Amino acid sequence: MNERVKEAIFRQVEREPFAQKFGLKLLDLDEGYSKVEMTFTPDMENIFGLVHGGALFALIDEAFETASNSHGTVAVALNMNITYVSSPPLGSRLIAEAREFSRTHKTAGYEIKVFDEGKNLISSCQALVYRKGERLPFL
Repeated sequence: MNERVKEAIFRQVEREPFAQKFGLKLLDLDEGYSKVEMTFTPDMENIFGLVHGGALFALIDEAFETASNSHGTVAVALNMNITYVSSPPLGSRLIAEAREFSRTHKTAGYEIKVFDEGKNLISSCQALVYRKGERLPFL
């Protein structure tokens, strides 16, 4: 992977207000791959005291965003299909890994899975991006 692109994406995630709000941290990045973590905190609970689907979506979307833009060109989401499998205990460290499984000139497909620290599957997602062919504006 291009080191300049990698460093720029890491910097952008550190500065991103949304990532800061949810405590999202980019752990690893390669072409078509990303690993992001988040801790399930009390302000992420739903009305049942479980992790809110929107909080899990935020984690999934950050991994998707960084993996799909790792090629150095702008990629924007077209579709995301998420399956919520289980709810982790409060305080769990959650890891999302996004892996590219197909890429054309215009689109790319990704599988994103979220696990807790015990390697239990929390959610799974298949997602599609549109590849605009434009250089990332922050490079």
